[in-house]
Amino acid sequence: MKLGLLMFPSPTGSAGMAKLAEGLGFRSLVFADTQCLTPEVWSHLMLAATATERIEIGTGVTNPVSRDPAVTASAALALQVESGGRVVLGIGRGDSSMAKIGRRPAPPKDFDLYLQRLQAYLAGEEVLREGYPSRIEWLDGIDVPPVPIEVAATGPKVIEIAAQRADRICFAVGADAERIADCIASARRAAEKADRDPDSIRFGAYVNCVIHPDREVAREAIRGGLSVFAHFSGFHGMDIETLPEGSRAAARHLRHHYDMANHALAGSAHAQALETDFIHRFGIAGPLEEAVARFQELEHSGVDFVRIVPGSRDMPAEVAGPSIRSLAKLSEEIDPR
Repeated sequence: MKLGLLMFPSPTGSAGMAKLAEGLGFRSLVFADTQCLTPEVWSHLMLAATATERIEIGTGVTNPVSRDPAVTASAALALQVESGGRVVLGIGRGDSSMAKIGRRPAPPKDFDLYLQRLQAYLAGEEVLREGYPSRIEWLDGIDVPPVPIEVAATGPKVIEIAAQRADRICFAVGADAERIADCIASARRAAEKADRDPDSIRFGAYVNCVIHPDREVAREAIRGGLSVFAHFSGFHGMDIETLPEGSRAAARHLRHHYDMANHALAGSAHAQALETDFIHRFGIAGPLEEAVARFQELEHSGVDFVRIVPGSRDMPAEVAGPSIRSLAKLSEEIDPR
């Protein structure tokens, strides 16, 4: 099981962040794409590419509403050329990026069409846009490895679409190994229904994790990031009753009280309302030895990779630094070279 990081790019720190992640032994680094909270993601991924040699880099995740598929494909292909084939294109329906500009995530039907167009553009094929033939013309004559599309999925509709279209599916449903295993089973069934080999899809999970010997410190540091992914599982229209019993109350609360103005902040009211039992179920917060055991459970669920969300946006630096170094130790044990 390969371990990577999901981080927020920063105006002066993205290249150094990528170099550090590679030096610590992480297999991948993806940058969040929320235009009002982070700098423009593709330019910062270019900085990450020039600062590294081996680590996989990409979006975690971009969206289909504010970014035209031709724009996304062109950016991803340029990064693939610059990085020597180390790119993953992570994409979801759009949540915080849309909320910050007063728009809603793409409906599943629109998301499906977007993925089809995106695949065609990435392959250098022609896409009809309102009857006009469109393709990435600058790609002619350039030998570039395929860019894998990785769909971030929470609910059954997106899992089904991803199982038909994506190279990878990364579940954003928490750290409960049983729930992740259920999601993998659903995706495999959907792939078979679409006459696709389920073994051709790689499965992963976004997991919030802070390592600290003091569990209370770890729990406080993880609250903000954890609330984001718990919020994903509480989307309007999703059947909350299908969630594990210990997750339902929190999902209901976040469905009605999530404050996007304080997105991913541990100090927000909605994050502070999360109970200890929920934090334990939905994330991993505590000493290193406990984290190792939890990640081993995740590995047994069938995931090929994990994208670790290493805390909240407002996590104290004195907690963040040691936690990431401990995550590197965890990576050595879970993901030996």
